[in-house]
Amino acid sequence: MKLRRTLLTLAAAATALAATTFSLPAAAQNYKSEYRMSLVVGPAFPWGKGGEIWANKVKEKTNGRINIKLYPGVSLIQGDQTREFSALRQGVIDMAVGSTINWSPQVRQLNLFSLPFLMPDYAAIDALTTGDVGKQMFTILEKAGVVPLAWGLNGYRELSNSKHPIKSPADLKGLKIRVVGSPLFLETFTALGANPTQMSWADAQPALASGAVDGQENPMSIFTAAKLHTVGQKHLTMWGYLADPLVFVVNKQVWESWTPADRELVRQAAIEAGQEQIAIARKGLIEPGQPLLKDIAAMGVQITHLSPAERDAFVKATRPVYDKWKNQIGADLVNQAEKAIAARKK
Repeated sequence: MKLRRTLLTLAAAATALAATTFSLPAAAQNYKSEYRMSLVVGPAFPWGKGGEIWANKVKEKTNGRINIKLYPGVSLIQGDQTREFSALRQGVIDMAVGSTINWSPQVRQLNLFSLPFLMPDYAAIDALTTGDVGKQMFTILEKAGVVPLAWGLNGYRELSNSKHPIKSPADLKGLKIRVVGSPLFLETFTALGANPTQMSWADAQPALASGAVDGQENPMSIFTAAKLHTVGQKHLTMWGYLADPLVFVVNKQVWESWTPADRELVRQAAIEAGQEQIAIARKGLIEPGQPLLKDIAAMGVQITHLSPAERDAFVKATRPVYDKWKNQIGADLVNQAEKAIAARKK
């Protein structure tokens, strides 16, 4: 009798355990212990900080079901940032906060944001990313095989060099300027008379330090966090020729492995992280007096602000590149973007 009661107790416990197990969503049992997030730069930069915020929010919202490890320096693909999108589709990378520039070789429409002098201010960027153009870009990315969730911002890419102030295209003649591995960037700087040199971010700082290249273009948050003033970048031109939005994305297979409830939590975490990241990226540049520029000037950097006429000379010099790439990106999409920018609230 005692043995029978023991067996019945064990059977009841087993039934309860099975019920508990099967009450969990089937997909949740297949979650990885850790998911890999690719980033070009770490949390010391607003870009990387956005990834860190997203990872922390996901862990909190999912009660630890989804844990994310950051891999800055695009270390999952040996530092080659232009391979990031392909690696994301292939599952080498689970998640990423990536730049539209780095993914543009695989998704040509993303070159929209790299058209020289398309977006004159932050309101123009917002008009695109929060409007119909942004929705269309997400549809394009989905068709390309990833799951886009939110927008972030790297920032306006200002021009620095070690030689002299740059106020006109003539001042760029012959200068070796490090650019991202994008044909549009190569053509833009060639049109300006420079000698564009394609290299990854991992190689850029040593090249600047050694004098292998004379200059580079990047957001001010990158300039300061990377201490580019210590590698000869003593001249800075605020020309606002383009800005690269960031996209918070998940590998499609990873996304489908999560429960619908967890997917929504990850999406909400990305949207919140994106909003916080954008605020961090703009800090010091949208306040009166642009305090971040004062900090940079205090580092011994000579800052040049272009007059409207000086800026227009750069616009005219790059217009043939703009027109050529408008057709390659898709004239309808570019027209839609131009109209959205013209109608923006300043």
